[in-house]
Amino acid sequence: MNTPSVTEGMVAMPRDDFEELLERAAERGARHALHGVGLDGADAAHDIRELRSLLDAFNEAKKTAWLTIVRMLVTGLVMATLAGAFVKLKVFGGGQ
Repeated sequence: MNTPSVTEGMVAMPRDDFEELLERAAERGARHALHGVGLDGADAAHDIRELRSLLDAFNEAKKTAWLTIVRMLVTGLVMATLAGAFVKLKVFGGGQ
């Protein structure tokens, strides 16, 4: 490892050493962030997969709920249209 040189308040270091320093800092920061949200234990990978699965299930439930609401609205409109047609055509003795 070459010793860093200082030029006008800046430190110059070889690119490989700089990239290694950045990697260590990023890894340390990632560990700190995971610790901050409680995902730093031995079960962290399992917990993250479980959270992702729960999020997928929640998103699927939202999608299903919206589809159900749309189907109910369309069914209601079709039934209202048919009821209006039956009344207009005096089917079943309606509209006297």
